[in-house]
Formats: sequence, C-alpha cells, structure tokens
Amino acid sequence: MADSWNTDTGEAVYRSRDAVKNLRIRVRLERVTSTSALSKHLQQQVLSQQDRGAIELETLTSQGDNEEELVMGWQEKLFSQYEMELFQNEAACQTPLDRQYHTEVKALNKAKGRRNHRIFTYTDHDRYTSCLPLQQLSACSSPTFLAERMASVRHRRQDRRTMDCSVPKSKIVNWEPTAEFVKSSHVVNNAMQTMHIMGDLAPPGRLGQKENEYLLVTIKTDGSGTVIVKPDFNKGKEPYRIVTTGEKRDVWRLTVENVCTTMQPEEKEREQNMYKDLYVRHKEYLNSLVGQDFEMPPIGILRYMMNGEIVSAKGFEYDNLYIHFFMELPNNWSSLPFQSLSGVTQTCRTKTLGKESVAFFSYPFSFEAFYMSEKESEESIPQWPVIYFKVLSLDSWQRFRTEGYGYLLFPAMPGMLCTLQRDGLLIHCALHAWVRIPSSSQSTLL
Repeated sequence: MADSWNTDTGEAVYRSRDAVKNLRIRVRLERVTSTSALSKHLQQQVLSQQDRGAIELETLTSQGDNEEELVMGWQEKLFSQYEMELFQNEAACQTPLDRQYHTEVKALNKAKGRRNHRIFTYTDHDRYTSCLPLQQLSACSSPTFLAERMASVRHRRQDRRTMDCSVPKSKIVNWEPTAEFVKSSHVVNNAMQTMHIMGDLAPPGRLGQKENEYLLVTIKTDGSGTVIVKPDFNKGKEPYRIVTTGEKRDVWRLTVENVCTTMQPEEKEREQNMYKDLYVRHKEYLNSLVGQDFEMPPIGILRYMMNGEIVSAKGFEYDNLYIHFFMELPNNWSSLPFQSLSGVTQTCRTKTLGKESVAFFSYPFSFEAFYMSEKESEESIPQWPVIYFKVLSLDSWQRFRTEGYGYLLFPAMPGMLCTLQRDGLLIHCALHAWVRIPSSSQSTLL
C-alpha cells in the first residue's frame, strides 16, 4: 500500500486565456479502512483477471461517512459544520460578510439540504491567513533552496503602507544586510486571489471542531491568467495521502481532478472572431489618434536631424569649464527661422579620475537642417555643416579664459560616437543623426 500513494505534493503553475470563473475542480476524499483496502485489492484482482474469467464476485465499497466527492467552482463558498453552527446565531455576526453568511445559512437550513458534508471552502473574502502545516500530504523529498527562501517572503497587502518616519533618510540603503534583514524586508508585489479547499477529517459524530480541519487544495490566481494549484491534479496518478494527528491516526485518500467543460468548436470560433473584431477596432482607434499623414520634405530636399550630447572634456589647465559651440551652414544648407545655431553649456567643475581632471557636462542638444541640391541627379553632398567648439574657464573673479578651440563635421551616418582632439583639447560628443531623402517612389534612410 505504501507504493500506491502520490508523493509529488508540489505546486503546479498553469496559464490560461480563459476566465478563471470557468474553473471547475472535482475533489474526492475517502477514508482508508480495512474494508476499503480489501475492496480495492479485490477490484485490482478482478481487473487483472477479467479477461480470463477466473474471478467473478462483487467488491465491497465504502459508502456513507467515509467518502465524499464534490465538484466546485472558483471562489464558491461551501460552509463547514463549524460555520453552519457559528453563523446560525445572528448575535455572532459582526461584519457585513458575516451577516451575508447568516442569510445563506438560514436559507440552507430552511431548504434542509447541504450538498457538502466534510469538504468545505475558504474563499478570498474570508481572509483565511492561518499557517497550516505543509506535512499533511506526504512528501518524497526535502524542500528546495528556493522553496525555503520563498517561505520567508512577506507578501505585500492590497493597501499601501506609508513610509516609516523613524527610518533616517540618510541610511535608506543598507550596504551590508544581514540574513534576518533580508527576510524581514523582502517584498513581493503580487496581488493574488486565493481559495482554500478544506476537509473536516474528524471521526463520525464529531464534526465541527477547528482542530480537525485540514488543508486539501490551495488555488491562487492573478489577473494575467496564471493559476497555481497545490497539490497538482492527479491526472490518472495515485491519490494523495493525508494522515490525521491525535490518538487515532486515520489515513485518507485525496484525489483532485480538473473537470472544466471543453469549449465547443462553434464557441471557440465565435470567440476568435470576437477577439479579431476587437483587435481591428483597437487598431483603428490607435490610427485615428496617430493619423496617417506624416510631415515629409519636398522632393529634392534632404532633411537632417541631429541629436547630440557633449559628454566630457579633460586635459585642461584650469577648473570651472564651460563650452560655447555654434554651427556653420555651407551653401545650399538652411535651417528653420527659430532654430538657434549656437549654444552654451553649464559651468562644470572637474573631477579627478586617475591622473586626469575630467569635467562631465552631459549636455544634450538637437539641430535640424535642410539641404537643397542644385541638380536632382546629384547623389553625394559636396560639403557637410561644421560644429565649432570653444572651451572656456571661469575663475573666482568672474574672469573667463579661452582654453582651446576645435571643430567637428556633421556625421554622415547615424549613431556615431565622435571624438574631438586638437592641441590638448579632448571633447567627446555622442552624436546620433539620421537623414531621409524623399522621392516620388520611396524614402531612403541613411
């Protein structure tokens, strides 16, 4: 009998595009007794020798209080015997949820019918947060390192917590965290909904005691279609084993099956058509926001857009550096009327980096120009614009000194990283440029 149990009690992760409300799970709970064990043994003998016709007998089956089988949906509330007795008294109801349960329990008592006996559920609304022992289902191996670490993770609640004012802002970053600090500070932001399928494994006639409640199945899901089931569905494998505590250690079989209704081909096709129509409508909506008319230069005009950044400068004698730069446009080049052809960076103090004193500017700039060719058949550009740099320094008397000059041709290819070095002057400019030459048939990206 020991080899006929399913010992793989780990959780399984499923991803589905279907709504979680369509989830249906069948849970079967059966007490292992001498009668049921003999019945199962005889059934196996009959099945093994059925073709020969050697054995013909009626097997014994365990009925009544020793077994129960239920099919339930996502977040379906099934009351236990303890909850039936608790919510029957209106004076014990304190919250709106308790009063709702009181109404449902009264309706069940009036109908004189409750389809569950031992199996019940705790939904996400019950805020069931008790730590149940994980050894109720027999496990074949020790927990992994990841499982041990995740067991100590503190999950973030739905309501956001304000920052503790007692923590000094100057010590927000802990460069040498201890193991206890990591366990207490690690936060996982995953808003999961949880449902617990429970079982009252008390002896007959003693139902309704909290100490006899055992966790059977835990189901978690988020809004992105991820469903976590622990333990996994049996899928034709042997049932799980649950051993109760106390003087009389009863053994129960647990079987978990996925009994979701398969979608018919007509419904599947109708759903796919609905999604296609939804995607088409969303695409049309985005096109209406963006528009289809893009600004294009006239035929025969090259439009040049440059995004640059003056990154750093080093190798200068004085501190407090700043750079003055301006663009020179050759013949057949022009810019917009409001386009500025010059600029000045901020004053930057140098920082010692190795043996060099480096001034980090990180000054971005952009420039847009147009080139009109004299001949439509002209393929190459005779002369590119030039960007000139002048490095200056500022002393404590507000006097400025010219430290050096330099120039750089506009890059002809996009994504260039240009380095300028002239007589001790070293300036890095990260330039990104792209040009588009429109024609009557196509546009070319250089």
